[in-house]
Amino acid sequence: MPVLAADAESETGIPKSPSEVRCSEAMEELEHTCPQPRLTLTTPAPFADETSCQCRAPHEKLTIAQARLGTPVDRPVRVYADGIFDLFHSGHARALMQAKTLFPNSYLLVGVCSDDLTHKFKGFTVMNETERYEALRHCRYVDEVIRDAPWTLTPEFLEKHKIDFVAHDDIPYSSAGSDDVYKHIKEAGMFVPTQRTEGISTSDIITRIVRDYDVYARRNLQRGYTAKELNVSFINEKKYRFQNQVDKMKEKVKNVEEKSKEFVYKVEEKSHDLIQKWEEKSREFIGNFLELFGPDGALKQMFQERSGRMLQAFSPRQSPNSSPTRGRSPSRSPSPPWVFNKASPPSSPKAASASLSSMSEGDEDEK
Repeated sequence: MPVLAADAESETGIPKSPSEVRCSEAMEELEHTCPQPRLTLTTPAPFADETSCQCRAPHEKLTIAQARLGTPVDRPVRVYADGIFDLFHSGHARALMQAKTLFPNSYLLVGVCSDDLTHKFKGFTVMNETERYEALRHCRYVDEVIRDAPWTLTPEFLEKHKIDFVAHDDIPYSSAGSDDVYKHIKEAGMFVPTQRTEGISTSDIITRIVRDYDVYARRNLQRGYTAKELNVSFINEKKYRFQNQVDKMKEKVKNVEEKSKEFVYKVEEKSHDLIQKWEEKSREFIGNFLELFGPDGALKQMFQERSGRMLQAFSPRQSPNSSPTRGRSPSRSPSPPWVFNKASPPSSPKAASASLSSMSEGDEDEK
């Protein structure tokens, strides 16, 4: 491409040398080949030594304001976050989520310190470095994991991984003889603060385990771990197993109490229903009894009707008053009152006695 005279001169008016012109043209022709953020979550994030940034295009220094506006448009903003990430928990995930969403187009690199470096500057970890690396690889916000990350960031490390910004909480982190290991990053304008999640941390989790050590030791003994694996003495093992048996008995007693309470409650419900039904039935029985045997009951009315019919059947018919009185024929004498009609015998002894009494009363009236 021909070089114009205006292009061959610098801003100061001094002409550029041919080598400077060729270098600037080559830099303009280079395109960014930085890895892009992960678009799929079906595979874990790669390690940096497997997919390191080989982009040869210059990475111009960005300001936080420029990055938040979405510049540059031809590559993602490379954000770095580091830590130990022991017993990876929701506080770690929230910090990485904040780092990932700082800018519209971010590529999140996460550095994890090795066991040797961590044990030297911070203390013993529960998870080893391989376990911690794998935990980070399977976090959805992470695009790349850097193994054996340095404790203090150096310019060479930042340049190697082409890091634009470093994300961490704003609390000064004093370690390795420094009041704040991120002080030089803050002074360079490359530090972006994130917020800590209160109430959750690796130290808090370890404190819970240590505080309730006996509970977790008994738990693992129940699950089949040996006393040797748990580093428990013979006496403590027997004590824990005895306590487990006591807890089982307590649980059985508790279950029996709950079942007995439930049974008593059901019995009370059924007894209440039975009493209510008995009261209803008793009221119904008393009502029926009174309807049948009461002062104005159906039985009395039926008895009175029967008595009336019997009296009417056994009493003699009186002649009309207008007819002359005839003498009784000796051949036809009235039948004695104790002789009953064969066609209609008395229905019961009581009815017979009632009819006899009524007939005797009738005879007295005739006399």
